[in-house]
Amino acid sequence: MKPFDVYCNYLSIKRHFSEESYDYIKYRGKTRASLESYHKRKDRYWFEKLGRQKTDTEIFDFFLSNFIHTDNPKKLWIRNIIKDGEEIYLNWKKLNESLSYRFKETMTSLLEKYTLTELFDFTEGHSIILKQYLANRIDIEILVILDQLYTFTRLYDKKLNDPIWDSISLKIKKYSPFLQINTVKYKHIIRSITHE
Repeated sequence: MKPFDVYCNYLSIKRHFSEESYDYIKYRGKTRASLESYHKRKDRYWFEKLGRQKTDTEIFDFFLSNFIHTDNPKKLWIRNIIKDGEEIYLNWKKLNESLSYRFKETMTSLLEKYTLTELFDFTEGHSIILKQYLANRIDIEILVILDQLYTFTRLYDKKLNDPIWDSISLKIKKYSPFLQINTVKYKHIIRSITHE
């Protein structure tokens, strides 16, 4: 991938996770960046380096993994990604290669203590599932799968007036199109755990 294309990829993924109105898939990653603006950047060396080190798919996944695992995508800069991003990327790849196993392991642990209804109940503030996520006990991928199975974000969006939830909800919505989830398979995993 040419350095300018790496830069455009970076900008479009950053925008996807930072702005509610921008959709990477809908706009096919298009951005208004110009070669002129790229050449004015002092950090363009990092885009050149990344373009030499990784394939097109790896570059996309590298940026995706880093933007999904930051608390504030607007403030994630290329230097930070280059500095800390490789470990995040490798962990993300590893998780996604064993996602169904991780899901089963996580849900088995949770469903030993709580019912499904209890996991999503938010009548007294954040639900158990959100508290688990905020405590780094479950991954964002698990929330995305659970939302695809139970569409809990719609209800939470209507009922919760909470900036913490707003940022998590946006992250789930923005990440969801990039995860290819076989809902039948994951429903079967839940049934096997609950014996329903």
